[in-house]
Amino acid sequence: MTSATAEPDRKGRFGWLRPPEGGPDGTMSLFDHLRELRYRITVVAIGVLIGSIISAFFYQQLVSFVLAPWERARTALEENLGASTMIANNGVTQAFTVAVILCVVAGVILSSPLWLWQVWAFVAPGLVAKEKRYALAFVAVSLPLFLTGTALGYFVWPKGIEVLLSFTPKDQDITNILDVANFLSMEIKVMLVFGLSFLLPVVVVGLNMAGVVRGYQLKKARKGVVFGAVVLSAVATPTTDPFSMMALGVPIVGMFLIAEVICRAWDKKRGISEETAEEFAIDLEDGK
Repeated sequence: MTSATAEPDRKGRFGWLRPPEGGPDGTMSLFDHLRELRYRITVVAIGVLIGSIISAFFYQQLVSFVLAPWERARTALEENLGASTMIANNGVTQAFTVAVILCVVAGVILSSPLWLWQVWAFVAPGLVAKEKRYALAFVAVSLPLFLTGTALGYFVWPKGIEVLLSFTPKDQDITNILDVANFLSMEIKVMLVFGLSFLLPVVVVGLNMAGVVRGYQLKKARKGVVFGAVVLSAVATPTTDPFSMMALGVPIVGMFLIAEVICRAWDKKRGISEETAEEFAIDLEDGK
């Protein structure tokens, strides 16, 4: 009777927030996995909340950072076209809404090491040693690529604004009034699209290592990839201006070519050619 009641006391009032330890061999039941998922999500939510609160103390700096592309575009439009441009809040609550969005997004970015670790801690126990090494390598490569892509999107965004607003008639007294919430939404979309597009080589190399695609297949698909990159740039780029489309399409093609070189080198190392590809299967468990 004593041992049955001692367990809750040992865990304490907030013991339900602790991840389950599992059995002696590390296995867990479905209920334990759900408990662990609840724990990870709770930790991530608390981390994002703390990051958002910290970001609120630097709200003016955040606003300056977000509106810097608009300032550059506005200056260029006034100098080159004489076009008048301003940005405004529409409605009583929009200023507060924008502040919340900015702080939450900044909180997610600040807490990224925490939630990346939580994702890894949740997935890692189900992986063997070799799979863990591959996963860590992919994460280590993916993060810099994603950040590079988002940075490129941030620096391309002012040119997109300038191109789109350059269609304002010169001889008319027209003022371009941008909605700050819509501007922020488009800026985030541009950065995310550019960031995700830079993950293309990681995805392609991962498929190659899994035996789904081969280097010679990527070589045959070059023309299709170039055409697909143009179409994707036209569809995925919120600004739809030629400069932004080119700024997205060219890196996609370049990333694909890099992935092709890596995949062909990997296939060559493993002795895989177009003739032997159908007879070859990669076995991750025995390390072939």
